Amino acid sequence: MKIRFYNAKILTMEDSSQEIIQGELWTEDGLITYVGPGVNPEGNPKARLLERSGGAEWDRQIDAKGNLLMPGFKNAHTHTAMTFLRSYADDLPLMDWLHKQVFPREAKLTAEDVYWFSKLGFLEYLTSGITACFDMYMQPEAFVKASLETGFRSVLCGRINDFGGDAASLEEEYLKFNGVDALISYQLGFHGEYTTAKSLLKEIAKLAQKLKAPVYAHNSETADEVAGCVERYGVTPTVFLDSLGMFAYGGGGFHCVHVSDGDLDIFKKHDMWVITNPGSNTKLASGIAPLAKMADMDVNLAIGTDGPASNNCLDMWREMFLATGLQKLKNKDSASMPAGKVLWMATVGGARAMCLKNCDSLSVGKCADLVMIDLHRPNMQPEHNIIKNLVYSGSKDNVALTMIDGRILYEDGKFYVGEDPEIIYRESARHARRICE
Repeated sequence: MKIRFYNAKILTMEDSSQEIIQGELWTEDGLITYVGPGVNPEGNPKARLLERSGGAEWDRQIDAKGNLLMPGFKNAHTHTAMTFLRSYADDLPLMDWLHKQVFPREAKLTAEDVYWFSKLGFLEYLTSGITACFDMYMQPEAFVKASLETGFRSVLCGRINDFGGDAASLEEEYLKFNGVDALISYQLGFHGEYTTAKSLLKEIAKLAQKLKAPVYAHNSETADEVAGCVERYGVTPTVFLDSLGMFAYGGGGFHCVHVSDGDLDIFKKHDMWVITNPGSNTKLASGIAPLAKMADMDVNLAIGTDGPASNNCLDMWREMFLATGLQKLKNKDSASMPAGKVLWMATVGGARAMCLKNCDSLSVGKCADLVMIDLHRPNMQPEHNIIKNLVYSGSKDNVALTMIDGRILYEDGKFYVGEDPEIIYRESARHARRICE
């Protein structure tokens, strides 16, 4: 499939300047083959040839009409199939929410449930301009099946803890899912220090060193979590896990709300990623992660939505605004976390945190994972600064098109995922009723 976008503004995210160019972008067989000036430019004989031939080589040509092409957002932490608990158990204390509502209903989940709930989540990602997710949840085979059928790019994260799984099963999944398809990859992970015994954590650390792989986990999400680790081991979760050799090959922490300067030094030392989830942390009253301090310390940063049971939506636009807005409030400084930094976190940062280094920018040879942003909307006018418009006033309403691996899966409000979305809605509702009644 060969697609040509022309008359476009293009934000490649190739460098820190975030320069927007005018021109066109070509894709072929899932890769970007050209980014630059429009047809008939000097030094581009192929473009002139295509112009003379009437563009017969293209399967489709799309006039962007001055709209913006940019890398897709990367949701660097989520539990996609938790769509079944959206708006079901809100406005409760965290422990009541978890132990009285979430855990009892998750215990009823089957593979078929996860299959349909994941498909529902993928549709929502596409409307938000999200082209890949870093998913930590149960029934990975069902999740992978849903991802491949939909055409969505997914990175699975290991989720073992004292309630299920061991180092052997983690290794088995790592070897099984890496290489199964270009759209699927897998990273080592466990739920968190507070749900995983020291003996099991030691085995995970040994496995990471054996495979020379990064490790990811929930880390310092709440003050109580940190206090519990200090009571058990005398140190914070980050310090404790590092003492086991967990991060010899890097990795990351989800949330990282209650971290110390010493914790952040460890993140920087191992080139690890802090993956913030401002929407979930706000709604569950977990706190505000010190992102501005992290940025000042040059700690790697990315953004995730967390699951739709705690957020409740899978919307990177809202996460970006919260990521910057909460820092301004926390630090009483309206200059904290500028828009350009936050947009980088939501695109390039997320791709690199998820080890999707071929999906981080719009560059020749990179994966054709991109979105087209409709600038012909009131909230995008005037175009004083498109970057700031995206972060401060942008919304899902501006997503005109979402492409993954060179395939257009969402365009002008319509889905192209191989299945009628109404079927997905109906099946998801049916399965949710069984679990939640």
